[in-house]
Amino acid sequence: MRGMDCNAFWDLISGAKKECGQDMDAAFQWLMGRLTILGPQQAQDFHDILHGYQDLANQYGLWSAAALMCENGCSDDGFIDFRAWLIAQGKEVYLAALADPDSLADVEAYGGCQFEELTYVGNKALETMTGQSAYDGTDAAAYNLLLEELRRDIVYGEGINYPYEWDEIAGRFPRLCAKYLKPGTAEFMLEHNKTMWFQGNKDIQKAREGGPPKRPSPRTHLEMGGM
Repeated sequence: MRGMDCNAFWDLISGAKKECGQDMDAAFQWLMGRLTILGPQQAQDFHDILHGYQDLANQYGLWSAAALMCENGCSDDGFIDFRAWLIAQGKEVYLAALADPDSLADVEAYGGCQFEELTYVGNKALETMTGQSAYDGTDAAAYNLLLEELRRDIVYGEGINYPYEWDEIAGRFPRLCAKYLKPGTAEFMLEHNKTMWFQGNKDIQKAREGGPPKRPSPRTHLEMGGM
């Protein structure tokens, strides 16, 4: 039985953000201290919940948005670190980003939008206390059930798992593009046949079938039930 639920997890994330702000090294140490006080089971649970939220955020559409925000693009490992950084911003920001990645235009970017150390804090705390690895301690069947539980709070937005290309990002992420994309960048990339994704990848090809979904039009007052 787990000793930590998702609410307790988000409380720790919120506490680290409140106490340490944008200092990621301090946040890591603050979480290490808290998890060490809470004990081995809590450290294991924190590790599993964190990785669960990272896995649930593994969406192409969010990756496209991350490529705009990160200072030097976003590699495979970089996207793992970006998702940790996103979680560190708190539950509200995390859920909003999965509903609409363009909402991240309202979030201050810092630290290259990557927080690699957060991925390992539960494991580090458990190793410090017991010498054991949280990765080895994760039960596969229990982890799948955990994913189902965490998934209940998430509302994925339209196109969240579509890998957007240079000629598509402005239409999907207008605010992020206005904030982070240098003028002429998309045009330069298109002119020189540079793509955001490896188009020979069969998973990318499948995800791009049918083209990008349209952004939903804002609902009118009458459509929302107004008079």
